[in-house]
Amino acid sequence: MGKIIKYVLYDILQNKIIIAYSLFLLLVSISFLSLENDSGKGTLSLLNIILIVLPLVSIVFSTIHFYNSYEFIELLIAQPLPRNKILLSEFLGVCIALLVGFAIGVGLPIVMLSFNQAGAMLLLSGALLTVVFTSLAFWASVITNDKAKGIGISLMLWFYFSLIYDGLVLMLLFTFGDYPLEKAVMVLTALNPVDLGRIMILLKLDASALMGYTGALYKNFFGSGYGTAIASAVMLVWAIVPLLLALRMFKQKDL
Repeated sequence: MGKIIKYVLYDILQNKIIIAYSLFLLLVSISFLSLENDSGKGTLSLLNIILIVLPLVSIVFSTIHFYNSYEFIELLIAQPLPRNKILLSEFLGVCIALLVGFAIGVGLPIVMLSFNQAGAMLLLSGALLTVVFTSLAFWASVITNDKAKGIGISLMLWFYFSLIYDGLVLMLLFTFGDYPLEKAVMVLTALNPVDLGRIMILLKLDASALMGYTGALYKNFFGSGYGTAIASAVMLVWAIVPLLLALRMFKQKDL
């Protein structure tokens, strides 16, 4: 299993997309963090870019890599190797490569220019979102053998979590605004890893006022160490469940 992970990791780290992804994040991070006099404003500006670019690159690149590695995966399956180890090795190789790109592109500038609670939370949230959307990508890839359909499913997942979901929640709040929805909003937030990451960082920036009338509720819960731990645990669940589903389907999949 270790040899497979090393091979996948070595292959991906030489990929031009990963190199371009790392350089893009590095350029954007240095620009925002060095141009802003207030490190909090720089972190907030960087957050807006990361919440869009990071999930998109993670889910699309992972999906494309899976389909491009199909012949390699078939070759491994022909060997006396458990299917679970094969898929898990692919997942870990892709995940580590994306995390390395994120660490170079965002981690280094944060450590050098803006290492505080908000910066540390940005790194934690970015790492968790990378794992979550890589996991979703593998689940989407195992569903179908059609590469175009698999990429389409991945793009729809990104589009839903990054754009559509917030619109649905706002529509719900507007429709049922006369009712106490604080607890319901907390649950709805847990159903979207992108929102979880955003809220965890905004609260460290003392920007809960930007989240409307539920800001105080978020600050009371997610602003504490206990709340942050719960939010991180929920994001780990988002990473583990799609991967487990992918592993289960891959064992029964006819390649």
